[in-house]
Amino acid sequence: MPQFPTSDELVKILDRILDGSRNENDINLLRQCLRTVNGQSQVQLANYIVNLAEGNDIHIGDRITYQGIDEETKTILRQLQQALQKSPVSISSNFSPQSTSKKFLVNTNPQKQISPPLPELNSFEFEVVTVDHKGKETKRYRKQAECFIENLGNGVVLEMVSIPGGKFLMGASQYEEGSQEDERPQHLVTIQPFFLGKYPITQLQWKLIANQPKIDRDLNPDPSYFKGGNLPVERVSWYDAREFCERLSQKTGRQYRLPSEAEWEYACRARTSTPFHFGKIIINNLANYCSQNTNINGSDRQYTTEIGSFSANDFGLYDMHANVWEWCADYQHDDYQGAPLNGSAWVDDGNEEYRILRGGSWGSHSNLCRSTFRFSEAATTRDKEFGFRVACSLI
Repeated sequence: MPQFPTSDELVKILDRILDGSRNENDINLLRQCLRTVNGQSQVQLANYIVNLAEGNDIHIGDRITYQGIDEETKTILRQLQQALQKSPVSISSNFSPQSTSKKFLVNTNPQKQISPPLPELNSFEFEVVTVDHKGKETKRYRKQAECFIENLGNGVVLEMVSIPGGKFLMGASQYEEGSQEDERPQHLVTIQPFFLGKYPITQLQWKLIANQPKIDRDLNPDPSYFKGGNLPVERVSWYDAREFCERLSQKTGRQYRLPSEAEWEYACRARTSTPFHFGKIIINNLANYCSQNTNINGSDRQYTTEIGSFSANDFGLYDMHANVWEWCADYQHDDYQGAPLNGSAWVDDGNEEYRILRGGSWGSHSNLCRSTFRFSEAATTRDKEFGFRVACSLI
């Protein structure tokens, strides 16, 4: 009689899939085990359930209402889905609007394509500006980066910029002017390649996705205080932003999410080590912040500005400093003691009811707009300074 692995050993198979060391036997063994373990076609594996459907389809997902799933479990499921794209299987999100339970459908027949094809990458050109400690321009140059374009309908698109992987020193040194203790200790973090929105989510994009079928919660299609289709959406809570990501995922078949705090800072810095991606100081013609409290001459707008009104950073991302605060996936923590080093969202130990916001806003003092500044607020809060941008991991 064949020997089948225990549940712990099955989890190790999934671990190998996650770290890229799996082989064809792992996939075959997983399929075979699911037909045999306890005489059932379903088995509990740690925080998720693997279920063998009819034919060659394997469902990897949960059997609890999606609203009740903790973020760490969701992250595991998403990482598993992404890792399986390296193997000879095709993957899609299988979601029923009538149910709040989400599953990942894995087809072990490579001839049967279920997931949408990987998007075509397009090159785009942008301008980068740097300034000195007095705000005087020191350099202006053109660059190119790559993005894919998600068609949301009605002529509205979502541009997702390719962010290269790498290592960076996260947090502020004790010598950075205006830095806070919660920005320390500095620690080396490894970021995997991912995609991040070129801009914060706009009101046009929000309205289109808000009109998609509900998953966990209702969305107001027009929540913003400042009105304009190309203005960033604001007055959205962390839960609202997460719901947007889930509906966008359902519509496109790709897994959209909020970025982790580490991903956000890495993307904002774009290989710089200065307080702002354009230099040591922020100025009014490079970002929409509250300049009344600085010694740099400039107007205080007191409202959001259209996306892309200022120059990009070295990755081709716009509005990373100011305009609207941007929600991240992470729990609130007092500092970086014990923070993940792999770029994942920090969703254990800390205060789950409060979530991280980054980047500052139109109403923020310059110090609050630094690349390393950390702010947190109750996840239920809706404020005219709070928006977000989306991330997407594609293998």
